[in-house]
This record gives sequence, structure tokens and C-alpha cells, in this order.
Amino acid sequence: MKKLWAASPLTYLALTLAVLLSITPFYFMFVVATRKLEVINAVPPPFTPGGDFGDNFQRVLDNEHAAFIYGLINSVVVSSIITLSVVFFSSLAGFAFAKLRFRGQNALLLIIIATMMIPTQLGIIPLYDMMVNFFHLDGTLPAVILPFLVTGLGVFMMRQYASSAISDELIEAARVDGCTTFRIYWSVVLPALRPAMGVLGLLTFMEQWNSFLWPYAILNADTPTVQVSLALLSQAYYTDYAQVFSATAVATLPLLIVFALFGRQIIGGIMEGAVKA
Repeated sequence: MKKLWAASPLTYLALTLAVLLSITPFYFMFVVATRKLEVINAVPPPFTPGGDFGDNFQRVLDNEHAAFIYGLINSVVVSSIITLSVVFFSSLAGFAFAKLRFRGQNALLLIIIATMMIPTQLGIIPLYDMMVNFFHLDGTLPAVILPFLVTGLGVFMMRQYASSAISDELIEAARVDGCTTFRIYWSVVLPALRPAMGVLGLLTFMEQWNSFLWPYAILNADTPTVQVSLALLSQAYYTDYAQVFSATAVATLPLLIVFALFGRQIIGGIMEGAVKA
């Protein structure tokens, strides 16, 4: 059995190649962010970091058109609100679909799953028309937040995890003790769903932080998110890659911090769900 589960040299080689391929784009981004523009355009390009990151990022801060810091703050607000909302409502709906019985349950679940098959790009025009003409929210952060307060993937993921992680006997015991449905969710279901909620929270935060198309369509230069700010940095007479990549390196830091803080719990949640499945 030890020989069966022992990693071979070929396994280590494959893992090393995978790590190198994953890290290379980030490393090159850091190299470009720390070099002057004329050095970046040299042939061959530089492969080691320089000492110009401070000057490059200062030019980002001086670019009032991009409003990078404002976009960074807006992205934190948008991504945090959407993440909390998706985790809460998805866990609530997932519990209902997994452990409660009501008329039209399967039909509603199929409709939710069907929404996962429709690309966001197909709904941009009607969604834009709704936000502008019905809610009058064009150019505001609520227009970015409202359409994504709950997702089909989140509901389906929570439903699948709740089905295997929570026994029917535990629910019935809570009902015998006099708990209401919401009390059962809050005191019994929510603690059991924490590993899956951590995974869903990270995926949602990353998705919203990197979201570009919808914020770019509904927002303007006065209220950008970080991805819109990065796009505005590129909309000059010429593209200053040193400036753009220094801003991109800073915009990547929140994702790295979140994963560094919660990565172990999230990976543990994935493994726990795999064992239960």
C-alpha cells in the first residue's frame, strides 16, 4: 500500500511543471511592473525584476482619468456585498431544496440549473435596459450588485452539499425540540455548511473581483471598479505597459491575501466534501 500511494519522480516532475506554468505569468507581470517602458520593449525582454515599481505606480496614482484607488475601493465593496449575499441566500435556498418538501420543488430547481447554461453576455442588453430605464441606476454601484445577489451555481452547490452533509434525523430532532425552520437553518444547517460556504465565498469573490464586461457596460469613469480602472489605463494614445502592469500587480494582491488567509480552510472544505460524496 505504501508503494501504491508513494509519489514517483514523474509525479514530482509533472507537479513542478504545473507550478512553473502557473507562476510564470505572475512573475512576468511583476517583472514588467518593476521596469521602465523602454526596457520592456527591448529584444530580448528583461527576465529579472527592476527597481522602478514605485515610479510606475505613482504614475497610476497621478492618472485621474483611471481613478485606480477609487476603483479598488469600489471593487472591495461590490465583491464583499455580493459574496455575503450569495453565500447567505444560496445556503438558505440550498437547505430548502435539500431538506424541505414543497410543491414545484423539482421544477424550480431545474429552472435554477437552466440559468447556469445561459452566458451572462446574452443578458447584458435586457439587463442594461432594466437598470437604466426601470431602476435608473446607470453609473452606480447598485447596478453592478443587484443582478448577482444570488447565483444558480451557489444554490445548486449548497443543495448538493446539504443533501449529503445533513441527515434527515438531525432535522427531525430539531423539530421535536420546537425549532422553527429558520432556527433549524441557523443553528443546525449553517454550521454544517461552513466548508462549502467557504469555497463558494472564495469563488464568488474572485469572480466578482475579476468581473469586467458588466461593470464596463453599466458604469462610467466617475464610478469605476478596479477592472474598469485597468481598462481606462489602456485607453490612451499609447499603452504604457509598465503603468498598466504595476496597477495589475496591486489589483491582484487582495485575491492573494484572501487565499493566503482562507486557503487552508477552503481546501479542507473541498476535501471534506469529496470524502462525504
